[in-house]
Amino acid sequence: MNATGPVIEVKGLTKVYRTEEVETHALTGIELTIDPGEYIVAMGPSGCGKTTLLSILGLLETPTAGEYRITGTPVETLNAAERARVRNRHIGFVFQAFNLIGDLTVEENVELPLVYRGSIPRAERRDKVRTVLEEVGMGHRLRHYPGQLSGGQQQRVAIARALVGEPSILLADEPTGNLDSKSGEAVMELLAALHEKGATLFMVTHDPHYARFARRIIRLMDGQIVDDAETQEESFSSGLTHP
Repeated sequence: MNATGPVIEVKGLTKVYRTEEVETHALTGIELTIDPGEYIVAMGPSGCGKTTLLSILGLLETPTAGEYRITGTPVETLNAAERARVRNRHIGFVFQAFNLIGDLTVEENVELPLVYRGSIPRAERRDKVRTVLEEVGMGHRLRHYPGQLSGGQQQRVAIARALVGEPSILLADEPTGNLDSKSGEAVMELLAALHEKGATLFMVTHDPHYARFARRIIRLMDGQIVDDAETQEESFSSGLTHP
């Protein structure tokens, strides 16, 4: 993890989707710096480019133009294998749909990012997994399968999977989108608590109720950042509920 310079630096980032008849500018001239320990929310109407931005930051998509550095490494210089390695070591993902594998246990799901690294002994992997599951309040569900868990519990497991590799940044795409309000609030409190412990978070949401947890809010419109400001709210770390 990078503790000195910015986690992410973006300059002039542009993304254009082209078909035979249509050219769509999803992002235009994005300038963004994320420092270690920040909690940032990106908001905006449907189609404004916030999910495209998250996908590029997560190395799931490639920008059409512009510069992108993650922990000081210029992304445009990386080949596919190097991008996958950087993604595995520096980025944790939390998706709206959880994306857990149904025929693997909670423990096995969370272990996967460490398995992909290929160099961590099994005993060490399992210790890391159990530690992070305790941190998100799911240590008692090691042997359960995703289908045996509530939506809120599945999202906690997904957060544990994102955290287990000690990423430089956690990217969350509408993490409460498939949850009821009580479970969604509990997940947001968990993310706030992780931020208080030093995690760097970048979250996309359409819900201003959940945006209040962040310390900085970026607003996008028509593929451009139209506002970038720190919030005045206190962080919401608290005792965590277990939906």
